[in-house]
Amino acid sequence: MRYEFRKEMHELQDTLTAQARGAATAMRRSAASLRDANLALAESVIDADAQIDLLERTVDDMGISLLARQAPVASDLRTVVSALRMASTLERMGDLARHVAYIARGRFPLAAADGAAYELLTNMADQAAAVGTKMAKLVETQDMNLAAQLEEEDEILDNFHRRSFELVLDDTNNLSRQEIVDVVLIGRFLERYGDHAVSVARRMTFLVTGIVPPHEFVPGTEEQMLGGAPLAHE
Repeated sequence: MRYEFRKEMHELQDTLTAQARGAATAMRRSAASLRDANLALAESVIDADAQIDLLERTVDDMGISLLARQAPVASDLRTVVSALRMASTLERMGDLARHVAYIARGRFPLAAADGAAYELLTNMADQAAAVGTKMAKLVETQDMNLAAQLEEEDEILDNFHRRSFELVLDDTNNLSRQEIVDVVLIGRFLERYGDHAVSVARRMTFLVTGIVPPHEFVPGTEEQMLGGAPLAHE
């Protein structure tokens, strides 16, 4: 019985890792499609989103089954509950990458912007892709150094996001209405992608240590029932 339980726990972790890799790959391809006006890459992101969604449902099914049949306790219970929460966050990250790909596809054969707007968006997308890669590695390895790095480096995407508003409000940039909409939307999608990566980092910290940062505490969540500090909703 314990062998089967451990096997199922490993399968749960492997499925979550696959979903994290999918969300990271989606953003890497979205960033490239935005930079190169690459239609094939944009469409590959859009098509692959269904697989990320399927992996979320798989994690949900596996986690609920483990809770119902195995009644895990202590660190195993934290693992199952954290996996369920992270799977939902990873699904949103995949959606955000898909949103960027939709815009890249919609502007083909042109880029979504040019000049200063193009430079800002492509640099921001590349940073989001780097965040996704680090997040996927964290889910795979549970390396708390990576969790700390994701927290510390979130300000980079936040700064890009602030600069996107400065750019569209500067009349000297002569942006078209479509470019303004694209800059605002893409900036928001990429900034939220980074926020969700931070959420994964914090949930992973809870999984490994049972402790999360004080600013994440919200009463009444399932982590409180597990004896650890509760996590905030996005």
